[in-house]
Amino acid sequence: MLKQHQHKSIILWLLSGCFIIYLMIVVGCITRLTHSGLSITEWGVMGTLPPFSEEKWQDVFSKYQQSPEFKEVNFNMTIQQFKSIFWWEWTHRFIGRTILSGVFIIGFLYFFLRKKLDVKLKKRFVFLFVLGGLQGVIGAWMVASGLNKVPAVSHYRLALHLMSAFTVFAFTFWFALDLMHEKDEKPTNETTRLKPWIIGLFVVLIIQIIYGAFTAGFVEMGAENKPLFRPGQIFNTWPKMGESWVAEQVTMKGTLFQNIFENAAGIQFMHRTIAFLVVAMVVIVWIKSNRLTLNKFQYNGITMLIYGITIQFLLGIFTLIYQVPIVLGVLHQTGAFFLFAVCIYLIFHFRKTFNNNLNH
Repeated sequence: MLKQHQHKSIILWLLSGCFIIYLMIVVGCITRLTHSGLSITEWGVMGTLPPFSEEKWQDVFSKYQQSPEFKEVNFNMTIQQFKSIFWWEWTHRFIGRTILSGVFIIGFLYFFLRKKLDVKLKKRFVFLFVLGGLQGVIGAWMVASGLNKVPAVSHYRLALHLMSAFTVFAFTFWFALDLMHEKDEKPTNETTRLKPWIIGLFVVLIIQIIYGAFTAGFVEMGAENKPLFRPGQIFNTWPKMGESWVAEQVTMKGTLFQNIFENAAGIQFMHRTIAFLVVAMVVIVWIKSNRLTLNKFQYNGITMLIYGITIQFLLGIFTLIYQVPIVLGVLHQTGAFFLFAVCIYLIFHFRKTFNNNLNH
């Protein structure tokens, strides 16, 4: 049963934070796909105040011209072309630093001063602040990896940056769900048998999202750190990788670690393969759920999972075939975000069961 009391405004506040996190992830995706992430070479206060004069623009552009990306990749770029990539990175930072932090800080102060927060909620929101701050630190650390010798950020740091954003969302969404539902729920019934499968699906999905970040962020380098191509730019066929199920290039490097973590073909192969595993686990969860008596929340979660994985799998295929156009890339990441949220929703609702009159 949904709560109808003083927590309604706090729930709306948390859910608005969830939406802004999603917006930040989408803009981050566009920033990655437009290769805009290294356009701002300083962290400082940049992200709140953009250049307001041609002199300021020239100063920011001059700093970018000292970066490896400009020297190795964008050496013919004009200042007008630079502005187009600058604004995506600036917007990404602005959403994270100003809008998201502002929503959380202003909201926290509002509810704190109105004495609507108990000790438990205060601790939870301090925890969210720490996670949000850590997310910013990881972002700066990620950008720094592309400003030294290699004209690309570390795909490991990119994946960590993405997953830290997903983690902030996960806890924010969980806290909102916890406030939306009664505290005196009954212990779980036979549906607890499905919980390990849902958690297993969630773990595999996280690995798949990480490999999605690797696919977007890894750059195969040539001589003298010259960027060659990314995993999404090769073997743009499905279901085979070119003429083979497993392309020879998947095992072209010396060790298993290099082939699955630092090889464009190997990373794409892993992303393809784990996608089938995610689908298989969703099917297992669906089949097992049909043998159980579910409440309406659990039933709705399973239904969203089936529709979500179907759309996401198709998006993945078309994103690959068309070599990751921006629109499909954003939709594909949105699909991953949706499945991530549904898994959290399911874990929450299979953790407890609700009143019998809510059964589907």
